[in-house]
Amino acid sequence: MTNLPAPDPSAARGHGLRRDIDLLEALASEEAQRVGGLGVVRLAQLVGREKTQVSRALKALAAEGIVERDPDTLEYRVGWRLFSLVARTSQNRLVRLAEPVMHTLSADLEETSHLCVLRDREVLTLLSLSGHSFRVHGWEGRGVPAWQTSAGRVLLADATPDELYVRFGTAPELPVPDLWALIQEAARQGYARVSEEFETGLVGVSAPVRDFRGRVFAAINISAPKARLGDRLDVAGRTTAAAAAKVSAALGWEPRRKTPPRTRLT
Repeated sequence: MTNLPAPDPSAARGHGLRRDIDLLEALASEEAQRVGGLGVVRLAQLVGREKTQVSRALKALAAEGIVERDPDTLEYRVGWRLFSLVARTSQNRLVRLAEPVMHTLSADLEETSHLCVLRDREVLTLLSLSGHSFRVHGWEGRGVPAWQTSAGRVLLADATPDELYVRFGTAPELPVPDLWALIQEAARQGYARVSEEFETGLVGVSAPVRDFRGRVFAAINISAPKARLGDRLDVAGRTTAAAAAKVSAALGWEPRRKTPPRTRLT
């Protein structure tokens, strides 16, 4: 009687992991991002598996926060835990690449620079540096309303009008059509500028940092009292845009062609 080799549990685990990765890739696809999630039937079609197998796998992933299920549509999307892991990794790399560029920028302009990202309706500062090569902690970790800041207008560059209405439609401070116009102006200039819109006596400029796909990933900001920076906002804007482009290049962005025209707001 021939003795059959015992099943290799590590091979089974590897096969199961490959299947889970297939599901996550389907949930990260352009189709899933466009419609906001995918159901079990569509996911089974995309990965070529039985619906019952896909359903069991998704329930296990959802229990760990890797995916989440919409209670109304019952569709699945990438979950908070996976986003958190990716964000921590990408932001650490972003800070590491941006820090030396920001040191030079702050020294050139003799003003404090800030590295910012978008979090829902707010701009969050990850890193602040002075022109004297030390960190300024007053802004780090602090969130401010996106529609009031130059960084917010840069970080919202990839948003559609519908997305702006969903995010800011209930904000009475700045109507969405006005915000859209400011975002488009910043996109044309290559940087955004504000004068006393967030705080009396404070002015600032911001420029986009793009990832390897060309998507706006972060913003570099210069903020200072109007009496000190107000007369040189455009110079500061162009200098900041050049610095942000260096960080974008380090992240793998190569501006080979112009960005296609955006949908007009009606």
